Amino acid sequence: MTDNSQDDPASFDADFILTVDPEDAGKRIDAVLASHLETLSRNRIQSLIKAGDVSIGGAKIGEPKYRVNEGDEITLHLPEPEDPDPKGEDIPLSVVFEDAHVIVIDKPAGLVVHPGAGNWTGTLVNALIHHCGDSLSGIGGVKRPGIVHRIDKDTSGLLVVAKTDQAHQGLAAQFADHGRTGPLERAYSALVWGAPSSLKGTIDANLARSQANRQKMAVVKTSGRHAITHWQVKERFGAADQPPLASLMECRLETGRTHQIRVHMAHIGHPLLGDDDYGSGFKTKINRLEEPLKSLVGGFTRQALHAGLLAFEHPVSGETLRFESPYPNDFANLLSGLQKF
Repeated sequence: MTDNSQDDPASFDADFILTVDPEDAGKRIDAVLASHLETLSRNRIQSLIKAGDVSIGGAKIGEPKYRVNEGDEITLHLPEPEDPDPKGEDIPLSVVFEDAHVIVIDKPAGLVVHPGAGNWTGTLVNALIHHCGDSLSGIGGVKRPGIVHRIDKDTSGLLVVAKTDQAHQGLAAQFADHGRTGPLERAYSALVWGAPSSLKGTIDANLARSQANRQKMAVVKTSGRHAITHWQVKERFGAADQPPLASLMECRLETGRTHQIRVHMAHIGHPLLGDDDYGSGFKTKINRLEEPLKSLVGGFTRQALHAGLLAFEHPVSGETLRFESPYPNDFANLLSGLQKF
């Protein structure tokens, strides 16, 4: 194979170009590239292929198992490296409480908590660095300074951030205990499709990464991580002579797993309104609604979940702090529309 680039792919400015010779013909494209680029792992090469950064004759190859032919000219484009160290950004914050040790934020839907793949800027962490300067706990690492717990990008509501290492350690212990022996409380308001037959209950179902889609979580019978959600129906919506269209539920966490409430509600047959990941099968119900509710529900483009209650023991003073967040406008408007149904 002819190599028309520099030797070190991490240092070249131009694209890395390889011409397939008879020896490599018929092999997978990821294997061929990995054998000629020792500074890149095969996993990294596969990611670049899936991201559209590998082409043959100008045509992008999106499948790592693609078999190459003799004479194919493979072009590998290495994107500019992203800065792993978050910088402060002047992003507005709704500060509910702040002292020298902790800060409580009412996070709007759409704001990612910490930097990660595809979201290196514009996160809550970037806003906190700008707001707090150097007074954030370093225990969470450079990408997650002060972050003790988090809520999903499209979930609104309350979370607490540590400004000192002492506060971080104290808060982390409370969240690890999940309120079993202390004052920690976390309650979420959720608008879900339908309504359970009883008014309250508990979901005890382990969660793990979905085998079908690694970006999603799923209930598993064996292995996974223990997850418990306590729920209570607050209000049901719909005609008296028909099964409930939707309901307002309060969910309290005994554990804090990724997407826990969303997956657990879908597991019992009542996914959150607006949740395309776990409730896409219910979208056809929207078409059967009458205006203006049809537009309200169809236009709600995030999961209907709001972290409205947060209570914890101040990690330094020992005082119990309790905060409540009102529904954001989009959630309140959707709730109002359902109440009129």
